[in-house]
Amino acid sequence: MKKQALYLMPGMAANPGIFEYLKFPEEYKIIPMHFIIPEKNERLMDYTSRLIKEQIKHKNPVLLGVSFGGMIIQEISKQIPVKKLILISTVKTNREFSPFFKKAFRYKWYKFFPSKALSYIDVMEKISFPGRFKQKMKLYKKYMDHLPSEYYDWAIKAFLMWDQEDFPKTPFLHIHGTADRVFPVKYIREPYIPVPGGRHDMIIFRASWFNERWNEILKIDE
Repeated sequence: MKKQALYLMPGMAANPGIFEYLKFPEEYKIIPMHFIIPEKNERLMDYTSRLIKEQIKHKNPVLLGVSFGGMIIQEISKQIPVKKLILISTVKTNREFSPFFKKAFRYKWYKFFPSKALSYIDVMEKISFPGRFKQKMKLYKKYMDHLPSEYYDWAIKAFLMWDQEDFPKTPFLHIHGTADRVFPVKYIREPYIPVPGGRHDMIIFRASWFNERWNEILKIDE
């Protein structure tokens, strides 16, 4: 039996390790994706076009994306046929951005955001925090992708300038945590499946929730 290709796209600062606790049905061929270095002033459309050429090797795949990765797979689906999008801890349109992100776009705060701040986790991990918090900081360090600051400068700008105003035309399923602080659920428009108490990082810390529901989540309506 030929397996269905399922590509996994992590979040902006994450590596594919965030998917390590997920247990998918055997009928799926799992292919982790990763971010590539953008060219200078590269448009998001051109960036995703290069991602497709370099990393997607199957026809009509299912794409799963987390956070910024969810936005990336929606852009991919505009360029190639995709069976289904699984959107996790992300947004389906820029209208689901919180007022903070809308202001950040309007006033071009991305020009002043210190992309290197994403590496401050190294410093924070060394501070004597309570045990549980320190353990989580070590996990974040483990799952962080160590890309050059040029990538983060580009990604932050691409994220804030995302111009999608309507839901994707490709069939999709959106899963969102009710305790997500990056994309607060009160700004998320239906349809979506709420995960009670799920945070932005629930793909790691609530993996069991997903593992119990993959057959339902991945169901493709013919």
